[in-house]
Amino acid sequence: MAFVKVEKQNKIAIVTIDNQPMNPLSSAVKDELCEVFTDLNSDQEILAIILTGAGQKAFMAGADIKELPKKIGNPHLFPEFMENHEFFDSIDFSTKTTIAAINGFALGGGCELALTCDLRIAEEHAFIGVPEVKLGLLPGAGGTQRLPRLIGKAKAKELLFTGEPVSAVEAMRIGLVNKVVPTGEGLKAALELAEKICKNSPSALMNIKKAVDEGLELPFNLALEREAELFQELFLKEDVKEGVQAFLEKRRPQFQGK
Repeated sequence: MAFVKVEKQNKIAIVTIDNQPMNPLSSAVKDELCEVFTDLNSDQEILAIILTGAGQKAFMAGADIKELPKKIGNPHLFPEFMENHEFFDSIDFSTKTTIAAINGFALGGGCELALTCDLRIAEEHAFIGVPEVKLGLLPGAGGTQRLPRLIGKAKAKELLFTGEPVSAVEAMRIGLVNKVVPTGEGLKAALELAEKICKNSPSALMNIKKAVDEGLELPFNLALEREAELFQELFLKEDVKEGVQAFLEKRRPQFQGK
C-alpha cells in the first residue's frame, strides 16, 4: 500500500497514515484505510488497533481540498457521502479497541477520524478542530453527531460554529482526548495503554464496548436490559472461568477470548 502502513506486534496493530507532510484524507488514503480495517476487524489475533499519522506535523489535516472543486454544484453526491459514513462506521463499530495517537494537527476529517476511535491520546503540540464552516461546509463524516455525544452539545456547537481548533491541553479539559503526552511520545503512550488493555479478556472487552456504545443510543431502562444481556453472555464464556480461577489462585489469568 502506498499511503497506509500496518505493523502488528503481539495483539496490537499499528496503522500509520503516510501521506506527508499533512496526511490528508484523499480518496486513495480512504480506500486503503477501508481495506486495512476490513482485514483487521476480521483478524482474530488482533485485540487493539492504534491509528496515527506519519511524521510530527499532522495526524490528519482533513480532507484533500484539491478534490473538492469537482464536487461543487453536483446534486448527486448523497450516495458518496453515505459511503463515507460506512467507512467511518467501520472504525467506530469495530469490535476491537481503537486508539488514536494524535501526533499533530487533527482537523476536519482528521478530527472526525479520531472521533471514531474509542480513546484518543494527543501529543502536546497537537491542535484539533472542525474548520469546515470556514469553507461554507459542515463536518460531513459524522462530526456533527459524534462530537456533541463526546463533549456535549454546547461545546460542540462552539467548535463547529467557529471552526477554531483547540490545543491538546484544552482538548483534554473538555473531554475530547483522554491524555496529553510530550511531543514524540504519542505512539509509545498508545502502545502502553493498548498493552494494558490487551491483558484483559477479549470477550469482556468486546461486550463492554457494546454495552457502552449501544446503551448510549437507548432509553436508560432498555440500556440496562442490554447490559444484563451482555453480562449474561459472559457467564457462558471460558474467560470468566479462567478469570475467577486465576483470582482465587492469585495468578495472572490467561484469557483466550472464548
